[in-house]
Amino acid sequence: MRCLPPCSKETHMSDPIKIHSALAEAMSARSYDTMTPVQEAVLDIEQPDADLLVSAQTGSGKTLAFGLSIATTLLQEDTEFSRPKLPVALIIAPTRELALQVRKELEWVYARTKAQFASCVGGMDPRAERRTLESGAHIVVGTPGRLRDHIERGALRLSDIKAVVLDEADEMLDMGFREDLTFILEKAPVSRRTLLFSATVPAQIAKMARTYQKEAIRISVSSKTTQHLDISYHALKIQPSDRDKSIINLLRYHDVSGAIVFCNTRAAVTHLASRLNNRGFSVVALSGELSQKERNFALQSMRDGKADVCVATDVAARGIDLPNLDLVIHADLPQSDEAMLHRSGRTGRAGRKGISVVLIPNRNFKRVEKMFQSNGIQPSWVTPPSAEQIIEKDRANLLKSELLTAPMDESDADIIQKIIEKYSPEAIASAFVRSQMAGKSAPEELSASGSAGPADFSASTWFELSVGHRDNAEPRWLVAMLCRIGNMDKSLIGDIQIHNSTTYIEIAANGVKQLLAEIKPEFLLEGKIDIKQMSTPPERIPMVRERKFSSSRRGGGSAGAPRSDARQKSRQNSRENSRENSRQNTRSRDDRDQGFKSEKKRFEKSDSEGFGNKRKPKKPSFSNADGPRKPKESSPTLKLRTSGKKETSRGGSSGQPDKNRGNKTARRIGGGKAPLRRRRSD
Repeated sequence: MRCLPPCSKETHMSDPIKIHSALAEAMSARSYDTMTPVQEAVLDIEQPDADLLVSAQTGSGKTLAFGLSIATTLLQEDTEFSRPKLPVALIIAPTRELALQVRKELEWVYARTKAQFASCVGGMDPRAERRTLESGAHIVVGTPGRLRDHIERGALRLSDIKAVVLDEADEMLDMGFREDLTFILEKAPVSRRTLLFSATVPAQIAKMARTYQKEAIRISVSSKTTQHLDISYHALKIQPSDRDKSIINLLRYHDVSGAIVFCNTRAAVTHLASRLNNRGFSVVALSGELSQKERNFALQSMRDGKADVCVATDVAARGIDLPNLDLVIHADLPQSDEAMLHRSGRTGRAGRKGISVVLIPNRNFKRVEKMFQSNGIQPSWVTPPSAEQIIEKDRANLLKSELLTAPMDESDADIIQKIIEKYSPEAIASAFVRSQMAGKSAPEELSASGSAGPADFSASTWFELSVGHRDNAEPRWLVAMLCRIGNMDKSLIGDIQIHNSTTYIEIAANGVKQLLAEIKPEFLLEGKIDIKQMSTPPERIPMVRERKFSSSRRGGGSAGAPRSDARQKSRQNSRENSRENSRQNTRSRDDRDQGFKSEKKRFEKSDSEGFGNKRKPKKPSFSNADGPRKPKESSPTLKLRTSGKKETSRGGSSGQPDKNRGNKTARRIGGGKAPLRRRRSD
């Protein structure tokens, strides 16, 4: 696979680029005189029939790019297609909306070639699609599942296919279309041309390219580590309970004609759409449970301006292209780095500017920060718009209203004069304000959301607490208490110094204001711990008791002074004492083992003398290493019945063997605290 360097410039139609003459005429008729970087890159390759693997940001003009790229492959030197028989091009898209948009885009650019199109997408009548395929089509656009169904039924034959395009290939794999794509690509002729277009190129896309492409040229128009220049990213730290209120304030503050709000589940979409609708917003919802008719109605409402806000899930919004979409709000955090790019790519399309706002609950701050870093995004850390900011902006917009600056219509002069004569200027102005604010939702009051952005310890502030070692103060519960009472993230807490009766805690510069707002005016924590702000950092006092908390809370090295010689000497003495105790324990254990062996020999000798020299001595039972267990004096008597109905008794208090025992073999019976023996009766 060959790679081309990223392209970042725009090319004008007057530049010498390779565009088929029929398509160039259609573009000139629409005054399309500027090429985007991805369009220029695919036309600038030396081999026009080579396979391509292209990665470009969403909204960069990929549809027109592959439409221009395959034109020479399909038409050769001709300017028009002949009568349609079997399809010569196959375009595969992940969703119905994207497939229909691709068809609509290609229809105008191929208008002068007399190309016939057919769409095969889920939710449409398959019988009508089969009739269209039977009548003939040059270019077929569809989704993987429906295309495979037509191929298996014999309605779609791929024997004449010259080019296959996979649009948003990474999305199709994420949606589980791998098996369908494999089936379609294996049915297509080997000599075909294959083009893969994707916003990102993960490992699975690269593997598919190696399998189904021939010496593909890799074109990277935009790197994953480069931020989209037409999209401004805003990061807002909020309390989880303020999510809906923050969204309402964002929509009121930006006051755009088109906005999309992303949620992770259908239930969240239904809840948020209902909440916004109750607050006076014109809302439509997009989720997987809607029928195709309902989806088309919702999208058309956004295009016609009848709805201003669309609440959608990731899957339902993939591939949709809504005009005048200026604001994207991530109500729920994206599931992956790629999902953030795909969501944000709904705005900032075709040269328009857009804003992508990410709402970050405090507990997910680190996760989102890593997501920004991996995508090469440098967001603006801001706070949610407050009610005062929204009201102030509303008043500024009223003063700049076009209704006040527009020239007076002569036909209204009579009624205007009557209003002036009858009402005072204050009443007229009040009526104007009420008419302009009618239908707008009142802004929400938000709880303090803490700091904005990462912790800043360049100008940190220290606080003194009236607890210490004598109160069993520990960093873990001190941090939890400050986060709970101060309504702040733990990343804003730096060094902690715990002394006998006091504790000093370092707070980042962007967290001081939030902490002071929560502890005023009593300056008490949990009603009993005094806290006060220090003007200067505390001196580092050598402590006899070791600190239980590392001062490197900020990810760097320790901010404290080097350890004192006394502390190092104390640790060395502690290690030497530990080694000495270990040696003493080893010697004590060896002595016990030696005593155990000597006692064992003595008892074996005694047992052998009691039973005679001809009998093999039995090993006694030992309970521990200190010696044999002594039988109790009040041990119960166990009576044993022999085969000759002669009873023999053996008391636990007697330690000598039976005189009638002889040289017969003894059997040991388990149980009790001392072994019992009996001999077999003659």
